[in-house]
Amino acid sequence: MSEAAAHILVVDDDGKLRKLLARYLTEHGFIVATASDAPDARGKLASAAFDLIILDLMMPGESGLDFAAGLRRTSAVPILMLTAMGEAEDRIAGLERGADDYLTKPFEPKELLLRINSILRRAPPVGGQGNEVRLGELTFALDRGELLDRDGPIRLTSAEAALLGTLAARQGMILSREDLIELTGAAVGDRAVDVQVTRLRRKIEPDPREPRYLQTVRGKGYVLRPD
Repeated sequence: MSEAAAHILVVDDDGKLRKLLARYLTEHGFIVATASDAPDARGKLASAAFDLIILDLMMPGESGLDFAAGLRRTSAVPILMLTAMGEAEDRIAGLERGADDYLTKPFEPKELLLRINSILRRAPPVGGQGNEVRLGELTFALDRGELLDRDGPIRLTSAEAALLGTLAARQGMILSREDLIELTGAAVGDRAVDVQVTRLRRKIEPDPREPRYLQTVRGKGYVLRPD
């Protein structure tokens, strides 16, 4: 995987659009989290590193413009601004506040992918040397979404890569099934999360029946504890 392993945060107050974007981007191999407003986005940013933010310009409370301006004081994470406004001054305002690119609603999904990949090609990887997570003799590369052993890559499905990427980005943090569904953008239920965890353990654990790395916290959820 190349750009397809990137971790994206979608920030939009339109719940239907958030779900559609999360599902579409996940289907194209991205790891996706969503936020409904600026405070929600700050909470997500505090707990994980993202390669790109897709940010709605018009949100209740703190606008996307103000959020972008504040974020730029502390972070260089790329921002793709979504706006229903087609006027040149509105687009310029977004770029002046720190957006790397903009897309006017409504837009074609393929154009969104093209703009995302164009931004990611220009951006440096997030996290530098902190992108590798050690799991015994295995290594998970967060920036590429690849699980490697001594002989090379171990095949992961897109769902497994999204799950492992989400847990690895928040190693040591207990995530409920609901958290994992939200952060991976998966349109699945609790049982499906358990099934994906079981499958992933078969690939990363020396003994899947006695998990060392991907642990269950009874009544709370799952946590990844790398070496």
